[in-house]
Amino acid sequence: MNTISINTLVRENILKLKPYISFRDHNEFNEPAYLDANESPFGEWNRYPDSTQKKLKNSLAELRNLSSGQIAVGNGSDELIDLIIKIFCEPKKDAILMMNPSFAMYGFYATINENRVLQLDLDENFEIVKEDFLNMVKEESIKVFFLCSPNNPTGNSTEDIEFYLQNFNGIVVVDEAYIEFSGKKSSLELLAQYPNLIVLQTFSKAWGIAGARVGVAYASEEIIQLINTVKAPYNVNALSQELILKALEDENKLKDNVRDIIAERTWLQDQFKDIKCISKVFPTDANFFLIKLNDINEVYTQMLEQEILTSRRDPAIPGCIRINVGNRQENEKLINLLKNR
Repeated sequence: MNTISINTLVRENILKLKPYISFRDHNEFNEPAYLDANESPFGEWNRYPDSTQKKLKNSLAELRNLSSGQIAVGNGSDELIDLIIKIFCEPKKDAILMMNPSFAMYGFYATINENRVLQLDLDENFEIVKEDFLNMVKEESIKVFFLCSPNNPTGNSTEDIEFYLQNFNGIVVVDEAYIEFSGKKSSLELLAQYPNLIVLQTFSKAWGIAGARVGVAYASEEIIQLINTVKAPYNVNALSQELILKALEDENKLKDNVRDIIAERTWLQDQFKDIKCISKVFPTDANFFLIKLNDINEVYTQMLEQEILTSRRDPAIPGCIRINVGNRQENEKLINLLKNR
């Protein structure tokens, strides 16, 4: 078990910060007259949402076998990434560590907060070199390590998450945005052992509800209280909360989505084998492929001409694009273009 004291990692001004508390959301009433928040008394969505997201957290707690006090809900995982950096990283002093390549928003929010961004270069198989990690975390200014698994844009999962938790005296954020497609165990099972662990998940990928912009952080109650202190009062709107609660009532929704996407992923992978312009398809545990092309400029231009939108990763990853698994019609449009070049 890691015995890190979380308070020693938190910015001093955050420790002193008093959270905004909605009187309405922290008390029970029978037939109240709502005259406290300057809302309109008319309209279907005229009231502010529950700032504590009680119903949603209770549903997630039951789903994950955790307490509601271990859950923070954000306006997408992006908001939670931003808040984590603000809580633990002193501007112009502290640094974050992230894999390279990985999800760009870790560095984006750190830069906004005037924190240094240190990059841990992955090997030729896009795996972390543990010796490099150990050498980098010797620098005391690194407060947060963002570990995306499965990683975006490479698609592979990181093994032995506990190694990084045990060998870093800071906060380890395991971003599991694509975990449902991987068949791997979630790091949620490690929360009881490691107080420095934060697990991020999202409803934007496997759940298919990206438009609602809802992300979730799971951590110790101590860390969650810090997030709740720093977050905006009504950060997740009422419509999004209702939409997610409705999705959680259907236990088959997630299973069906994952099954269908994995089936399309398998079909695509089989199709890629016979395409001459593809020089390599990297292994994936996610709902996308990282693919190396023989002539990325020509192929990417042709895809844009036919309105096939992919994520170009060249020159950061030479010759590569990231292709999302679509529905069969979208996937066939992609394959037909690639085969007919």
